[in-house]
Amino acid sequence: MPEQTLMKPHRLIMVLVAAVLVLTFAFMMDWAWLPKYSSEILDALWITIALLVSSIVAGFLLAVPIGLVQVTGPRPLAWLAMSFCTLIRGTPILLQMWVLYYGLGSLFPYMPGLRQSWLWPYLIEAWPYAFVALTLSFAGYEGEVMRGAFKGVPRGELEAAHAIGMHPFTILHRIWLPRAVQRVLPTLGGELILQLKATPLVATIAVVDVYAIFGRIRQETFIIYEPLLMLALIYLILAGGIAFAFRLLENKLPARG
Repeated sequence: MPEQTLMKPHRLIMVLVAAVLVLTFAFMMDWAWLPKYSSEILDALWITIALLVSSIVAGFLLAVPIGLVQVTGPRPLAWLAMSFCTLIRGTPILLQMWVLYYGLGSLFPYMPGLRQSWLWPYLIEAWPYAFVALTLSFAGYEGEVMRGAFKGVPRGELEAAHAIGMHPFTILHRIWLPRAVQRVLPTLGGELILQLKATPLVATIAVVDVYAIFGRIRQETFIIYEPLLMLALIYLILAGGIAFAFRLLENKLPARG
C-alpha cells in the first residue's frame, strides 16, 4: 500500500493562498513599528512557548494516573479522579485561572511565615498561577481521554502479559501505556493546539505573553490590523508546527491493532 503523502493537493493550495495573502498584506500595510518591538515580541513568544510546553508535560504526567485509576481503581480514587475531570471540564479555564490568582493568591499574604519562606518570591508572580491553571486544565481533559485509551487497549494483550508472569508495572510501561498513547495520539495533537489557543488567557492575570505584548503594541501605536495579522500568523505557525509534528509521528508508528 503506497505511503500517504503529508501534503495533499487541497492543503498545498491552501498554503499557497495563505502565502499570497501574507505577502500582499506585507507590502500594503504599515510595519514600521516592528523593529522597535521585535525584541519584546521574541521574549513574549518564549514565555508563551514555555508555558505551553511545561503545562503540557506536567499535565500529561498528571493525566496518565488520572486516567489509569479510573480504569483500575480503587473506587475512592477512581471517584476522585472522575470528579476532578468533571470539575475541570465543566468550568471555564478563565474562571479556574482567576480563582487561583485572585482567590487563592490573595490568601497567601495572610498565612503566617509564608512571606519569609523561599516560596514567597514565586507566589507574588503571576506565571506560577498561569502554569498551574493550564496544567490542571490539560490534565482534566487528557485524564478523561487517557481513561478511554486505557480501556481501549485489547484485554488479550494484557492477559497474555500476565500469563507469562510479567510484573504489573512492567506491563504498564511496556505494553499498556504505549498502546494507550498510540491510540490517543491523533486526539492528543488536537488537544495541544487547543492548549496553545488557551494560553492568551494568561494575559488576564498580568502574564506578558505574546498575546499581551501585541495588545500593548496596538494601544501604544494605535495600529490595529497589522499587529493582529502578525499575532494570527504566529499562532497559525505554532499550531501548524504541532499538527505537522504529530502527523509525522503518526505515520512513523505502526498501525493500531
